[in-house]
Amino acid sequence: MAAGGALVSMLGLVASPAFCFPWDIDMYRTPAVQPYAVAPRVTPSDTLPVDGEPPISLEMATVKMHNPLEPTPGNLAAGKELFLTNCAPCHGSSGEGDGPVTKILIKPAQNLVAGASKDLPDGYIYGAITDGILTMPSYADSLPPHQRWQVVLYVRSIQQAAAAAAAH
Repeated sequence: MAAGGALVSMLGLVASPAFCFPWDIDMYRTPAVQPYAVAPRVTPSDTLPVDGEPPISLEMATVKMHNPLEPTPGNLAAGKELFLTNCAPCHGSSGEGDGPVTKILIKPAQNLVAGASKDLPDGYIYGAITDGILTMPSYADSLPPHQRWQVVLYVRSIQQAAAAAAAH
């Protein structure tokens, strides 16, 4: 009887999950990874990332930042594509704040071609795209600085087209 009990307990050990997989001991045989065995690269002082820019408040962006891009056909076309992809869902394809998602927004999207928006400096629009404003989220993580300035150029072009249409 004791031999039968020992046999059953031996079968239990062999059939236990710990012994079912022969490769489970590989975790114990490999060398341990030491993530900080080599110090991480230290960034030299007074440097910035290639695509980065120092943080700046909306007020400072309004005063200090000016669009470095020229309104060339290429920049305007790129700005239009970026605007239609990122901005038009809320601001509408014409920038009038009538995008398809406005009905689910808590606060309506800003009309970019009329009212105070058309008189704002380029730096303000750039800062609003970068950091977000009111209910608008930040697009700094999805649009690099060059593309944000292209969007500003395109917004200016639709503002000018709306002003020309209103004058006639």
